[in-house]
Amino acid sequence: MPVHEATAHVPEGVGLHARPAALFVKTAAGFESAIRLTCGDRTADGKSILGVLQLGASAGSQVTIRAEGDDAEEAAERLATFIREIS
Repeated sequence: MPVHEATAHVPEGVGLHARPAALFVKTAAGFESAIRLTCGDRTADGKSILGVLQLGASAGSQVTIRAEGDDAEEAAERLATFIREIS
């Protein structure tokens, strides 16, 4: 199964809090691939709102998106772009 990773920094002044986390999960759910999100020493299911919130991805944090599945490259890249553009 194809695997693809992409990294992104959470923009200054924002974080992956409730609203952006919910939108991230909604976007991730649109992909067939399994999505894992890593921030620091924590990893979560990218399709779980609680998991994404528990990462504690604050402004300036680096997040790695790992997608595994037939649409892995598109999923990882689109989700990384989503994080970079959080406002």
